[in-house]
Amino acid sequence: CKVMLRSALFSALNGGLKCVCQLCDSQVCETSADGACWNSVMLVEGREETLKSCLSPSQMRGQLFCFSSPNVSKRNCCFTDFCNNETLHLQPGTDPPPPHLLQLAAVIVVPSCLLCVGVAVGVLVVAQRQRCVYSRARKHDPEEALDEHMLMSPDKCLKDLIYDMSTSGSGSGLPLLVQRTIARTIVLQESIGKGRFGEVWRGKWRGEDVAVKIFSSRDERSWFREAEIYQTIMLRHDNILGFIAADNKDNGSWTQLWLVSEYHEHGSLFDYLNRYTLSVESMVVIALSVASGLAHLHMEIIGTQGRWKPAIAHRDLKSKNVLVKKNGTAVIADLGLAVKHDSGTNSIDIPTNHRVGTKRYMSPEILDETINMSNFESFKRADIYSLGLVYWELARRCSVRGLHEDFQLPYYDLVPSDPSVEDMRKVVCEQKLRPNIPNQWQSCEALRVMGKLMRECWYANPAARLTALRVKKTAAQLSAIRDVKE
Repeated sequence: CKVMLRSALFSALNGGLKCVCQLCDSQVCETSADGACWNSVMLVEGREETLKSCLSPSQMRGQLFCFSSPNVSKRNCCFTDFCNNETLHLQPGTDPPPPHLLQLAAVIVVPSCLLCVGVAVGVLVVAQRQRCVYSRARKHDPEEALDEHMLMSPDKCLKDLIYDMSTSGSGSGLPLLVQRTIARTIVLQESIGKGRFGEVWRGKWRGEDVAVKIFSSRDERSWFREAEIYQTIMLRHDNILGFIAADNKDNGSWTQLWLVSEYHEHGSLFDYLNRYTLSVESMVVIALSVASGLAHLHMEIIGTQGRWKPAIAHRDLKSKNVLVKKNGTAVIADLGLAVKHDSGTNSIDIPTNHRVGTKRYMSPEILDETINMSNFESFKRADIYSLGLVYWELARRCSVRGLHEDFQLPYYDLVPSDPSVEDMRKVVCEQKLRPNIPNQWQSCEALRVMGKLMRECWYANPAARLTALRVKKTAAQLSAIRDVKE
């Protein structure tokens, strides 16, 4: 007991843990201080599928990834090196707590044992510092109804809750119990879209519309990754889709993986441009919104009290992953393929995921496989290439003097409707072609500048492309232009 307690205390005081990681090339990951090792097993089409990785401190604050659903999923968090090396199995009935949880309970709960080895005070201090009260969370049956009045005032709306967390919390999202209360009181209304991950529904919570992205159980890695990215400290921004909650819901036969976000009735920019033409002003507002959101993603932010937002690259920027808000501005969505950069260690957190980016929007260096995967700037530059293509889609639908063009996807006239990587590589890399910029754009100052921006975003040489911040500044200057000569 004495050796066990000293080992647990030593690991806690020294912060980071080493864990088995099935999502990592090296099969090993290392947590930051206050993180944990994670282990899960889920029933997928009658077979057990396991997943092991690290949890960040922001994820541990919520405990979202530590809860299980009886008979169909089991998730476990632990706090010693490689403690997630065991393989979990789904078994009927209630399993006894695994040994490492008993160790943790002994460290935190049993004062007599702590006193006997003289480390009680140290462990309690560490436990308070970590704010990772896993044993206490386990006292609540996650399937029981939660007392909503203990969590939030009945008269609070979603904007109030999110504002409270943005100003006084960690900046990494709502607490788990609030997330689960919201998710479990949402009433689904209608399906509004489908994709590779599953489908999106419009739901109602306290009379407010929300969007619910439901992942299939086989796509747990995508759900895990997107929830993780959305809960990055200081990610929240007016031009990034507003994350509300993530939850795993057991319907008795399988587990649904939910990602709840703000709902935008206009849908994606792809849908919006198919339905409407744009004024010069509307085009510039959307262009500035997308550039602002991307600049925020790409930027590393050092905050107060040790808070830090890593630089993030999107890796799947396209008109279907941009949503149009009611006020005409836009937000960037779908962060399931995003990568994070740790400037301290110069390491890149790349998810192991069966999904790839959209071929039509892939940059030349991705298509010909010359991208430097060890340099984070490479991912940012690939985003900028995709941004140029989104701007091209946007500008085509701008109506000047009553003239505009039909909506089309980039390279619509050069590749099939569902192009292969080889189709795109021939056009983009070998023939070095880009979408056509019409001559009539030169007669409108805003369209002329947009055309110039596009060219500087889709250069073949990645290093020659503009930065997201430079694009944002140019788009901001455009907002002062009122060239709407009829």
